Amino acid sequence: MGFWEKCCAKALKSLGWTVDYPAVPEDKCILLGAPHTSVWDFVVSYLYYRSMGEKAKCMVKKEFFFPPVSWIVRAMGGIPVDRSNPTNMLRSVIAEMERPGRFQLAIAPEGTRKPVKNWKTGFHLIARKANIPVYLGYFDWKTKHIGRGEKVELTDDARADMKRIQALYEEMHLTGKHPEKYITH
Repeated sequence: MGFWEKCCAKALKSLGWTVDYPAVPEDKCILLGAPHTSVWDFVVSYLYYRSMGEKAKCMVKKEFFFPPVSWIVRAMGGIPVDRSNPTNMLRSVIAEMERPGRFQLAIAPEGTRKPVKNWKTGFHLIARKANIPVYLGYFDWKTKHIGRGEKVELTDDARADMKRIQALYEEMHLTGKHPEKYITH
């Protein structure tokens, strides 16, 4: 374990978090992260994954990319996205996935920190087009457990898969940093 990984592991532990699972073995995958109710979810997830010796990418709205914030967000794996054109955004992420090399993408299926009943399915399209696995990553603020969770097999039916994924998350009984903002059904 390198210096940076040790620092992240110590920071995570000092914040009271316990790691349940190691990083995913595949070079390319999508890591869902739920419940997403606070910007602190990003920080805790970053510390977790870096402590495993990995560096996942994540899509961040382009408005966060101004100096000096952009330097920090990029260093933490953030890639700017223009949410005004979802089709182009998905095409560019799929193209990145198809390039050689390691590319693990962390996505909050809720799409926002606000409470939403219908989660976004863009990750489903990316995973199916790029033929990559999806893992149910989680962070539970009540128990302070974090992990990558199980791999989910996707079908051609995004709506049915999303219902199944939300049901799996509901069975985990997770608590967000702001519990009132987390809706699974």
